[in-house]
Amino acid sequence: MMFGAAANAQNQITISADQELSKIDRHIYGHFAEHLGTGIYGGVWVGEDSEIPNTEGYRTDVLEALQRLEVPNIRWPGGCFADEYYWMDGIGPRDERPARINTHWGMVIEDNSFGTHEFLRLTELLDAEPVVAMNVGSGTPREMQQWIEYMNFDGDSEMANLRRRNGRDEPWGVKYVGVGNESWGCGGNMRPEYYADLYRRFATYIRTYSGNEIFRVASGFDTARYWWTDTLMDRAGNMMEGISLHYYTIAGESWQSKGSSVDFEEDEYFSGLQAALRLDEFIEGHSNRMDRYDPDKRVALVVDEWGIWTDPLPGSNPGFLQQQNSLRDALIASISLDILNKHSDRVRMANIAQMVNVLQAMILTDGEDMVLTPTYHVFDMYRTHFDARLLHTHVQVDDYEYNGERIPAVSLTASKSDSGQLNLTLTNLKAGEAQQVNIDIRGQDVGGVLPGKILTADEVNAVNTFDDPERVTLQEFDGYQLNRNTLTLSLPAKSVVMVTLE
Repeated sequence: MMFGAAANAQNQITISADQELSKIDRHIYGHFAEHLGTGIYGGVWVGEDSEIPNTEGYRTDVLEALQRLEVPNIRWPGGCFADEYYWMDGIGPRDERPARINTHWGMVIEDNSFGTHEFLRLTELLDAEPVVAMNVGSGTPREMQQWIEYMNFDGDSEMANLRRRNGRDEPWGVKYVGVGNESWGCGGNMRPEYYADLYRRFATYIRTYSGNEIFRVASGFDTARYWWTDTLMDRAGNMMEGISLHYYTIAGESWQSKGSSVDFEEDEYFSGLQAALRLDEFIEGHSNRMDRYDPDKRVALVVDEWGIWTDPLPGSNPGFLQQQNSLRDALIASISLDILNKHSDRVRMANIAQMVNVLQAMILTDGEDMVLTPTYHVFDMYRTHFDARLLHTHVQVDDYEYNGERIPAVSLTASKSDSGQLNLTLTNLKAGEAQQVNIDIRGQDVGGVLPGKILTADEVNAVNTFDDPERVTLQEFDGYQLNRNTLTLSLPAKSVVMVTLE
């Protein structure tokens, strides 16, 4: 492929293949499924009697699409919904489960037909780890303890026998548990000192049943509110295995005016990328606070809500958080994943918000129709980094300048698999200019380049629709030249590229 005249040669990257850093845990690529809008009902679950093709009540098309992604974990039932959820509402015969009002998301009726058994069966079908968020805001330690016993105990007890009567003999062995969600806000409006003491109380009653040790994730804050992390690590750090961080990218003017997911120009394209890059600042800031109490990085930073949040689609229930998913959002996903990978010494789990039909979703559904979003394709490409080792890189790249503001024009992750293959993902953020990238690989001889993949489109706001589901999809990438250990790539404008070197 000829390199375009618009490409420049200012992007110089050195990859030290013999300097392996932290493991990029596959759990960084986790998902989030909340009882919110059509994220569960109609998105994942339709029931066995539905005319929509299903497998045990789960949409077959969605199930197969998620299986292709090798989803490592799913966080459930929320989100804000978790702190008003009573787990016993979601067990037993479905036609006998109580109906509740979902007061957080649209004031609609929650019929509880998708509960503990349905969620954990979904994780089995996907070979994914369940991450169960416990109700701390309106629940009790006793409710939490009984729920964990119900899911994990293989002996003779009231909760274990109740599980058996409900059709499940063997326990599921749930490992990951969130102790509250956004306890500073929708999870109880608590002060950090109060939540730290409450966390200690709840964590005390998270028992190890049948040898299944629990990974406890405390409710952290978002953005630059580092004082919350300081307080939790000081007062309860010895009783947790993880602390959460939430960060949503806002491309518009404010939380009250987040911007459209479809109708935007280069200004909100650029501001979205600029906002997404701030995730690096916030991870660094919270990690630094954690280092004061945990220099060995025993406690993980769990970024269990992240992604772009825009205004809801016109005509939709505003409480359902429905938005489209554009090429811009795919690039926001790629640079966010690069940041998470970069900090994989401390970040060992993350969850994009959310999996189906809500916020920055992987998949959109409408009745019997399903479409894969551009973000889905980024997650497909980035599977190459699962459990690989992050490599040391030295990066000198051009700037992307817009209205006097500047951001780096190229983002990347370089990793090394156990087989010795080198995995590269690169993103050209410039909206209208190709980028030539020269990569010098040291510490390992390169024998060849495997066929690569590219994601791009004509416009930054290009989306996949039910009428045009392939507008933004993966294509073969051959825009490279390999000369011994120097790889030269031609990255089209607004594109994500994946290549593997042998």
